[in-house]
Amino acid sequence: MNSALAAIQDTVDRVFCEPSAVAKVFGAPELDRLCQAIGRVNLNRLGLGQRNQETRNADGPVAYLASRLQASGGHTAALVDIIRLSGDRQSVVIVSGTCGRTDTHALRNRFSDLPMVSLELAPRGSHLSKLDWIQRRLLEIRPRTVWLFNHHQDSVAIAAVQPNEGYRVCFYHHADHHLCLGLHLSYAEHYDPHPMGFHNCRNSLGISNNRYLPLVVSDQGDRPPGLAFLESGHLVTCTAASSNKVEVPYFVRYVDMVPEILSITRGRHIHIGRLTPLARRRISKGLRHHNVPKESFVYIPYVPSVWRALHEYRVDLYLASFPYGGGRTLLEAMGAGIPVVVHKHCRSRMLGGFDMAYDGAFTWQTREELQRILASLDRDTLARHSRWARAQYEKHHRDEILVTALTDHNRLEAPQLSRDYQPKRMSQALERADPATLRRFVYCVLCYAYRRWQAWQGRWI
Repeated sequence: MNSALAAIQDTVDRVFCEPSAVAKVFGAPELDRLCQAIGRVNLNRLGLGQRNQETRNADGPVAYLASRLQASGGHTAALVDIIRLSGDRQSVVIVSGTCGRTDTHALRNRFSDLPMVSLELAPRGSHLSKLDWIQRRLLEIRPRTVWLFNHHQDSVAIAAVQPNEGYRVCFYHHADHHLCLGLHLSYAEHYDPHPMGFHNCRNSLGISNNRYLPLVVSDQGDRPPGLAFLESGHLVTCTAASSNKVEVPYFVRYVDMVPEILSITRGRHIHIGRLTPLARRRISKGLRHHNVPKESFVYIPYVPSVWRALHEYRVDLYLASFPYGGGRTLLEAMGAGIPVVVHKHCRSRMLGGFDMAYDGAFTWQTREELQRILASLDRDTLARHSRWARAQYEKHHRDEILVTALTDHNRLEAPQLSRDYQPKRMSQALERADPATLRRFVYCVLCYAYRRWQAWQGRWI
């Protein structure tokens, strides 16, 4: 069983690291069935399988089963938001550790404002030893609900939960544009955190009973009245994303576009989030090529709040990350009253995130379209888009809206998708015909090796 769990995780990792499978392969019913079969056999092996007729423990805690948690990032933030807004008396966050190390000290600080939350990490060891521990722990705490916040490849988490075990199972589909285990658990309540994922699961993947559970961000204030646009006479742009969003193979590369953007705006571009040294060197080389002062690019690996940073650095325009968009950072930008420009991915609307933006937001597919947008901006246009952005946040992404959606008798209707989208066939051809085929191959190999190394760390270090 240990080898089987490891083989399932390895299979998902291999598909994850193949760029052509992104936003094409979302779930694998056969892998979910295998995980569930292993979990059932293991319960019987442990002598726990006869307890599955127990009634639900209405007074039990709510358990949140995650694979790996980080102090920053949208995944952990979404988990914290659901815990703090659900009104549960007691919550237990269980981390399997199959997909990388968890910074427990940073996380305990993150949960410090939620006194009824306990954090538990599965002991180091094999897949099977972790499965044993999690299934025993679920039996001990007798939760009334188990939320699955698993990473794509976490076979242990999907094997651990079982039907008719006295708890309700909720699957939070945050791993939304890659192959993800757990998607096809028929007895689980399926929750999608954005309209693209909801409609894709409902209309394309046959998940007929899924529910919309919107991403939210606590309100930290609109754009201050005294913060004028284009204060210095030049545009200040910003992108917040880590390397996994912007350093992936694509026909137009973020690291090449940053110098081009600055050559047009002659202002500043602020990047929030960790980039690899190779990416930073490429940006520096591009700045020299376009005769742009190196001070025009501001690199900030981490900030406690993107929302507050957008105000602090007096940002005029938020450039959403590409080729993979970031949902939560887009919401923070709109809540902060910052106009946004969002990429329409050439292959799938799942990857850009423009369906989460306000009506009339700036969108682009080719570099020429982005260049025209940047060259056309003035104070009045930016001020108008600022109002639209804030209105979108207030309508769809305040804390109160998630509270409503978490109430069982309230099914929140998912926003409709924008009709203004067509895949870009020529761009897809350019993406597939990338002349640097060795670079693409090396990316896939290094991506897979990195995920294997993370998994090994989580299990044994």
